[in-house]
Amino acid sequence: MGSGVSHPNSQTTPAPDSKKSMNRRAFWLAFVLVILAALIACDFIRYDLRSYSLLTHFSDPQASNLLLRWETYAVTTEDLSIAMPSGVVHARLYSPVGVARPHGLVAVPGIHRLGIDEPRLASLSRAMAGTGLAVLTPEMSALADYHVDAASIATIGESAAWLDQRVGDGPVTVIGISFAGGLALLAGANPQYAPHIRALVLMGAYDDLARATRYLATSEEQFPDGRTIPFPAHDYGASVFVYAHLNRFFPSVDLPAAHEALRYWLWEEPQNSPPFIAKLSPASQATIDDLMARKIDGVEPRMLKVIDSELPELAAISPHGHLANLRVPVYVLHGSADNVIPPAESMWLEQDIPREDLRAFLITGAFSHVDPKKDASLGEQLRLVHFIAKVLRAAN
Repeated sequence: MGSGVSHPNSQTTPAPDSKKSMNRRAFWLAFVLVILAALIACDFIRYDLRSYSLLTHFSDPQASNLLLRWETYAVTTEDLSIAMPSGVVHARLYSPVGVARPHGLVAVPGIHRLGIDEPRLASLSRAMAGTGLAVLTPEMSALADYHVDAASIATIGESAAWLDQRVGDGPVTVIGISFAGGLALLAGANPQYAPHIRALVLMGAYDDLARATRYLATSEEQFPDGRTIPFPAHDYGASVFVYAHLNRFFPSVDLPAAHEALRYWLWEEPQNSPPFIAKLSPASQATIDDLMARKIDGVEPRMLKVIDSELPELAAISPHGHLANLRVPVYVLHGSADNVIPPAESMWLEQDIPREDLRAFLITGAFSHVDPKKDASLGEQLRLVHFIAKVLRAAN
């Protein structure tokens, strides 16, 4: 007689329809997971392709093939005079054709007399805009005159705020190139400007301006682990430092002629310097001769003396010790052979940037001081492509 109680060793066998239902659910779950994985993979591949297109056009603005055309928007440019709280700033806006609401990006030039007209900056900005971003390049008057100053921090932050309002699509990405990188990081750590900044990208930036300029005088690279190694610095850096501190290297009577002689040297127009050198006293002529002959040893002791006397001023415009308020994602890129700002400076940045904010870090032979290198190994080029893909993903 059946009691209606199952035997302890008996097992319930699912009905055939129940088995089919479970199999269907498993199939559709697997199908959805495969589709999601494929979409994620496609997204990553898409940004890698955009990165490849950007880097190719950065290196060669005239490059063209089917992939580059497929992944690149046409770009228009507009010159602007923008009224900002700190004053009127000349700027250029690169806009992708056919993108209704592009995300914004501010590209801040480093030290160069051509400012926003510098060819490499123009190539980078146009290439960035070709990926679908609205790119603003503000004129940094101090950097164009070979000076690093605190006023540039406000110009960077105000440019981000202006572009944020212009595109109306949320905070913008800021790329700081060379000496502008440290200044951009300080703008990102300022609560006044941080709400307008989506991410910071540093290319060949400094962490401590005193240490970076001391390297230009001594050709000795200092690492966070305490090592100091010989690494020949570009002589251009010493000339820039002397130009920015003329009154510390020349008597007042020689300042006008020294300014013009060294300015033409930095502008790569040395043929225009001799008439001004002829007006200098013998001691001042010797200083100019050392710089033009790339004999940095002749000015090293005075450079170090100036650096030591200006430590508070240099510290005030250095990220080191000023990143406690940073709440912006940061992407750090540095060329391993950079001899203007040595790559050890980015290693110091890696330590100083809050860990939760440092999203990507790359020191590579595929990048020089401010642009890609074509003779890098395939592996290094791929790592650079992946890094820039992360930047583009963050910018969008």
